[in-house]
Amino acid sequence: MTINDNNIIETLNASRETGFRMLLSKYQEPVYWHIRRLVVSHDDAQDATQETFVRMFRSLEQFRGDSSLRTWLYRIATNEALRLIGKRRQETVSLDSVTTGMEIIAADNYVDYADKVAVKLQKAILTLPPKQQLAFNLRYYDELGFDEIAKIADSTAASVKASYHVAKEKIIKYMNSND
Repeated sequence: MTINDNNIIETLNASRETGFRMLLSKYQEPVYWHIRRLVVSHDDAQDATQETFVRMFRSLEQFRGDSSLRTWLYRIATNEALRLIGKRRQETVSLDSVTTGMEIIAADNYVDYADKVAVKLQKAILTLPPKQQLAFNLRYYDELGFDEIAKIADSTAASVKASYHVAKEKIIKYMNSND
């Protein structure tokens, strides 16, 4: 059974606990993978996912319905992932460094190394600047539209579309040149 966002909102208004369980049932895994693609590490993604839902639960009364529930939740998740990346950047030399991200992939027990194309794709994505990573991941993996991505990224649809297309070209170039 597919859980409708309107049902989640109605249930949240009637019973926060039951509504929140519905929300988790629908969004916990997609939010985890969205964050995971940004922070790379499984442990960091778990922490950021948990914090996303805690922040979301604490600010439920602030949801005005200006955007979809999914957009609002992904915006919180994206901010949490970027906050964690910023924190890690202060603790390490630089998370913008391609080698740092690749070292995290290499050390992660949750990566399927048998799928060499998927690993290569992840390495290609890690070569992108954060805005391009976000646009590519949300479009390619989560299949979101440019307008929704723009709301999540606090940007314009045109800017997101440009970031996505530049990212796609860079990834294609990386995939074709790095065997």
